[in-house]
Amino acid sequence: MAQIAFVAPPFLGHLNPMLALAAELERRGHRATFLHMADVARFVETRGLAFRPLGASSHPAGFLAEMNRGIGRLNGPFGVRRTVSRVAGITEMLCRELPAALRAIGADLIVCDQVEAAGGLAAMHLGLPHVSLASALPINWEAAVPPIFTPWRPHAAPWALTRNRVGHRATAYLMRPIGSVVIEYADRWNLGPRRRVDHALSAYLQIAQTVAGLEFPRQKLPPVFHYVGPIRAPSPPGLALPRDGRPLAYASLGSLQGGRFSVFRRFAEAAERAGMQLVLTHAGGLSEAQVARLPGKPLAYDFLPQGPVLREASVAILHGGLNTVLDACAAGVPLVVVPIAFEQGAIAVRVEHAGAGIGLPRWRLSANALAAAVARVRDEPAFRAASVRLREEIARAGGVARAADLTETLLRTGQPVLA
Repeated sequence: MAQIAFVAPPFLGHLNPMLALAAELERRGHRATFLHMADVARFVETRGLAFRPLGASSHPAGFLAEMNRGIGRLNGPFGVRRTVSRVAGITEMLCRELPAALRAIGADLIVCDQVEAAGGLAAMHLGLPHVSLASALPINWEAAVPPIFTPWRPHAAPWALTRNRVGHRATAYLMRPIGSVVIEYADRWNLGPRRRVDHALSAYLQIAQTVAGLEFPRQKLPPVFHYVGPIRAPSPPGLALPRDGRPLAYASLGSLQGGRFSVFRRFAEAAERAGMQLVLTHAGGLSEAQVARLPGKPLAYDFLPQGPVLREASVAILHGGLNTVLDACAAGVPLVVVPIAFEQGAIAVRVEHAGAGIGLPRWRLSANALAAAVARVRDEPAFRAASVRLREEIARAGGVARAADLTETLLRTGQPVLA
């Protein structure tokens, strides 16, 4: 039995794949412990997993809820700059407190999210092997691949490479507060010239919960990089939703953006005009009065298991969070993606690149434009065919079982796990 530590950003989109992997590894006889601020305990302990709180003085109970309210109001790719300083504060707290906590629990291995550099830096400092898990788009730097905060397509022309370089520099500027923490602790711990978040990625094993068919062509991924598809706990076999006979559309804005009533109103108007019954989840962001005002009387829930709903759906209307996009692709459902913030524009472009759906910028988000996009992805066979190809690729990728196999291989050998 190994003691495996888990470190991730304190957001459900990043925690849920980690929680699924931790539960699978515990099922195989290992011990999984999550380490983070106190607010994260409720996500972890309800799954029956161990949790060790950190940052009692700097990140007390209630910190996460207040931060999430601010993040939920962000718009556009550069809106992320407003919260980067707080995320940098979390990374600094983890760098400061992780080494002692990891020693205290006797960690044999660290599984850390790609975008939380503290886990990788602490692992290198302590001489522990670590796994870098890409819950969101992989951040592995490549000159020919546009930055993940841009809605750009790849292109081999010199102008595109110049555009990418400028974009990467702009991203580095946006992320400078986090980069400063990386520099500080890499220097303090004598880890060499590490200056960016991706400099903390593992040389032993990197796992991405997407698949190559939903990514731009890559030429320079490290030999320890593995696509495994969505990392999920088993989902219920089905849900008894009150259906009215129309084709089903599923809509979600994820766990942080669910309070955007105006966007959900557009979704509901579009579904009604397209002749579809809408099921939406809003993560508790809408009141009962707001739900009652939505056109077409959609079925609205705080949360639902997405897998069973998407297996019944003909179309998914999403904000472009990777987890929900992957769940739709795993069900073979074509998508309409309306990006709001962070890397969602980049994910929308990848959906279009794969042929599995349409990206619709928010500035084009009229009910007519959205209804037309919904009807296209529902009725044109090419979108469904591309979604089915992704479904088959995801089914072959292995998911949580494959991720656990790879992690156990690293535990057993202590050597880089080659693709």
